[in-house]
Amino acid sequence: MRILGLDMGTKRIGVAVSDKLGLIAQALTTIKRDNTSEDLKSVCDLIREYDVQEVVVGYPKHLDGRPGEGVAAYTAFGEMIHQETGIPVVYWDERLSTVAAERALLEGDMRRRRRRQVIDRVAACLILENYLTWRRNREKE
Repeated sequence: MRILGLDMGTKRIGVAVSDKLGLIAQALTTIKRDNTSEDLKSVCDLIREYDVQEVVVGYPKHLDGRPGEGVAAYTAFGEMIHQETGIPVVYWDERLSTVAAERALLEGDMRRRRRRQVIDRVAACLILENYLTWRRNREKE
């Protein structure tokens, strides 16, 4: 079962996809935000292209666990995905995912300009990896 991961932002949406077994996450692309209907179309096109069965949307939280900025917009976008495709949408804590992505890219000695181009999709990959790990651990119980 393929799962799509989204790192929502105000300017870009980072996208990652799992393998067919739902075990490994891979950074896929970055969607430049245009307007909600175009953003939704772009995501739904990827869902159809990759035969995705579930979507994981990064859920912004403050370090103390309170919902962060953008929660209402991101959950509304997730609901639109569900209404458009009929597939389940899960909201996953994305705290520090962009910070972790930035750190990983710095350790890889990536130049600043290239980091800006890929950071959102790497953050989406980290969100999706964390979700996939949680799923595997839950299935073992």
